[in-house]
Amino acid sequence: MDNLDPENIPRHVAIIMDGNGRWAEERGQGRVYGHINGVESMRKAIRAAVRRGVKFLTVYAFSTENWGRPKEEVQALMELLCKSLSNETAELKSQGVRMRFIGDVEALAEDVRAAIARSEKETHRNEKLTLVVAVNYSSRWEITRMAQKIAVQVRDEGLQIHEITDRTVADNLVTAGIPDPDLLIRTSGEQRLSNFLLWQLSYSELYFTETYWPDFDESEFDKAIAEYQKRERRYGILMKK
Repeated sequence: MDNLDPENIPRHVAIIMDGNGRWAEERGQGRVYGHINGVESMRKAIRAAVRRGVKFLTVYAFSTENWGRPKEEVQALMELLCKSLSNETAELKSQGVRMRFIGDVEALAEDVRAAIARSEKETHRNEKLTLVVAVNYSSRWEITRMAQKIAVQVRDEGLQIHEITDRTVADNLVTAGIPDPDLLIRTSGEQRLSNFLLWQLSYSELYFTETYWPDFDESEFDKAIAEYQKRERRYGILMKK
């Protein structure tokens, strides 16, 4: 899509990658087949983000609620994560992509934590695109953690109640240092946030597509950007006509 305005590209795009299981089931396959095919869509989204000049791309890879899925599916997802990091990190590094993970990473298995640490270390100098991967993440977990951190600062570090502002909150979230998303994309036709970046998405533009995640490609990414560019972002302010 060549009619996008290069001066109005969202700095930060977040994606809820939904529909892998349904995509696979419609093809008579198990749900894991959908997750495997979703990896290629991740590659395409990264390429599209780099090509369009997006600086931050955040993807919802595994929520705290996903532990409730069948044990075999959870294990396959963790194995797929480790395999993808092993196979993709060198290519991401060559593209100028920096990897950053958010979520309760410490609660993951040792091999998963090690794969995450290696990926972050090997790409930490890159600046073209920061790929933020939410693993074992939920907003309720994050906000609870933030409240605990601020409580400790009040108790032990002299922080006064009246000094707590929205900036204090933002600085104690796992996304500290990352700008809020300008655009949220959710695939598969579902229209909900699913406990994802609830604080950070306060003023984001929301884009919902019927396309399942394994069918999401560069053209679908560009469609979302095109829709974003039609929007007038008001941030709660009444604009002058």
